[in-house]
Amino acid sequence: MTLPTDRTVKTTVSVGGMSCAACVRRVENALREIPGVTDVAVNLATARATVSHAPGWAGIEALRQAIADQGYEFLGIPDDTREDPIGAARDREIKDLRTRFAIGIVLSGIIFAGSMQHWFPFLMGIPRRPLLIVLFFLTTPVVFWVGSRFFIGALKAARQKTTDMNTLVAVGALAAWLYSSLATFFPRFFAGAEIMPHVYYDGAAFIVTLIILGRLLEARAKGKTSQAIQRLMGLKPKTARVLRDGIEMDLPIEALLKGDLVVVRPGEKIPTDGVVVSGNSSVDESMLTGESMPVAKEAEAEVFAATINRAGSFTFRATRIGAETALAQIIRLVEEAQGSKASIQRLADKVASIFVPVVFGIALATFGVWYFLVPDPVFSRALLNFVSVLVIACPCALGLATPTAVMVGTGLGAENGILIKGGESLENAYRLRTVVFDKTGTLTRGEPETTDILPAPGIAPAEVLQAALDIEAVSEHPLARAVLERAKREGLQAEAVTGFEAVSGLGVKAVRNGKALFLGSRRFLEGEGVGKTGAGGGMGGEAARLAGEGKTSVFVAESGRVLGLLGFSDQPKPSAAAAVAALKGMGLKVAMITGDNAGTAKAMGQILGIDRILAEVLPGDKAAEIRRLREMGEIVAMVGDGINDAPALAAADIGIAIGAGTDVAIEASDITLMLDDLLAVPKAIRLSFETMRTIRQNLFWAFIYNIIGIPIAAGVLYPLGGILLNPEFAAAAMAMSSVSVVSNSLRLRRRWRRILPRP
Repeated sequence: MTLPTDRTVKTTVSVGGMSCAACVRRVENALREIPGVTDVAVNLATARATVSHAPGWAGIEALRQAIADQGYEFLGIPDDTREDPIGAARDREIKDLRTRFAIGIVLSGIIFAGSMQHWFPFLMGIPRRPLLIVLFFLTTPVVFWVGSRFFIGALKAARQKTTDMNTLVAVGALAAWLYSSLATFFPRFFAGAEIMPHVYYDGAAFIVTLIILGRLLEARAKGKTSQAIQRLMGLKPKTARVLRDGIEMDLPIEALLKGDLVVVRPGEKIPTDGVVVSGNSSVDESMLTGESMPVAKEAEAEVFAATINRAGSFTFRATRIGAETALAQIIRLVEEAQGSKASIQRLADKVASIFVPVVFGIALATFGVWYFLVPDPVFSRALLNFVSVLVIACPCALGLATPTAVMVGTGLGAENGILIKGGESLENAYRLRTVVFDKTGTLTRGEPETTDILPAPGIAPAEVLQAALDIEAVSEHPLARAVLERAKREGLQAEAVTGFEAVSGLGVKAVRNGKALFLGSRRFLEGEGVGKTGAGGGMGGEAARLAGEGKTSVFVAESGRVLGLLGFSDQPKPSAAAAVAALKGMGLKVAMITGDNAGTAKAMGQILGIDRILAEVLPGDKAAEIRRLREMGEIVAMVGDGINDAPALAAADIGIAIGAGTDVAIEASDITLMLDDLLAVPKAIRLSFETMRTIRQNLFWAFIYNIIGIPIAAGVLYPLGGILLNPEFAAAAMAMSSVSVVSNSLRLRRRWRRILPRP
């Protein structure tokens, strides 16, 4: 998948054979050496490498060669039109691991019984030496066939003059097997002729088998973390009913062309994006927006691929197909997010790059201490401690700590209409201190409403509204729609007027039944000579009160007298106040930015509970205002509609585009909310908090596991009671560390219902 940006191009490829953080580091370093490549992010959990490069670069073949040279498998470029190679490879891997584990655990059980012959009375009669030879032949296939991937991986690393977790496992298992083999066939090398030395065939077998079990559980768990992409991919329809030359025909979705007329019947999925031509229906768009309520569709309405037609039939014209559809864009965004890295993960990668050599140093030092420095040194005890250190220190958990949490968090968000660009966006959202909302169209509906009808003494409210309706029915002023909507609710019908005239910036006038009608500002009425006791007709106080409430007031007059006053206001969205309260409950500061005058802005702020008001800010200056807040040390999120507010969204630490699924919104924002519900803002931020919390937990346990486990394996507790760590238990602990990290990431799904804070 190749995606253009302003200066660079991003290419994503699938990579097979990676098993730990050291593998990730090796692939990244190799790809960075390709001419023209500027940055590389390799994700262990998704098995994908995202390469940023200049338009003129070495090309895909260079990527293929670099990956192969490192001993890994190039699985191609992910393509929406075919099976995901990583998913197919993971299925094959799970099947292979299941087979190897089944054989390994059966043989390991037999080997354990033979090694601990004195525990099983029915084995007591078998001579020890022939039994050890049998154990040798049983252990060899476990170590070298069941565990072949570790030796192959270690050899690949050795050819590149480096080491990884495969090296640790291979050396540990090989050391136990080699020692036991020598003890079986050359016992005098280790002990007197009359004493048969102890062997560790069971340790070698169980090391390999338990780590294979860990790999199996890990592979299955990683498959669960990518369920969001699988669900989204599964939403794509396979066929479309197309109307060509007056004939309906079912075609594969790949054969659909722009401009095709597509027929959709009740209960069917809409095959691609388009615009309704005829018919009407209600469509379930929850897969895009997270909103369960169906959306009414009629002529000229937009429809989107994979949404479900609930009732009615309609025909629409295809406007976007394939990778251009909203669903394809969402899948692309989630894939990018899951392949991205937070800066906290880069720290883990650096640690992993030096981890294996350090562990080898510790293991060799452990062997040296136990063989040369302790009283009554025993070679087998020194060897066991050496093996335990190698086995317990595998850095798998470090490599999985961040990407699994990012995959679950971003995937969970996508399923609920919250599109998060990636790890860096999550990390920035975690550090937020201030959330700035655009007012018009974000906090408010973006369209004025007639909120007040104040008649002059002796005048009925309906008379005031009727006069306003008659004159505004032929007007194109923004307030005209608000008057018409209010009159429609009141059941009024417009009467004909003549001589309509609009005076720019002041008001409008016309003639009805031979009488002059006026609608406009106080200054406009004064200019027209309306009223004997002042243009306000005694309603100046009411006009001042409306202004204090942040409302726009308009006078209505007829034949020289004031009939009354209309108040207009851009009403807040139903969820606005609750969203602000929820953000404050999370300890965040909330501000509002608007081009309105200070009085109107302050009045709206009071309604919504926002104290910090940035008023009279021109559209072009919003980005500068956001930068000013950042220069003051604030970590700022800007919430806007994603199109008009694109510069401000880009200027913020986190840009949140709400109710917008357009290309502009996705490119300008870090988080895109498909649902036009302001409560999605605290929900998205809370999801970011929870995801980063999970990442930190994962990294803590990955680090603390090694900090505690390695010294115990080295024998630091031996003076306190002879405590040593058997290599079998070290292998089990190492395997479960990776599983625990992935399982902790999956807990995000279970905590989802508690993510949305309640005000």
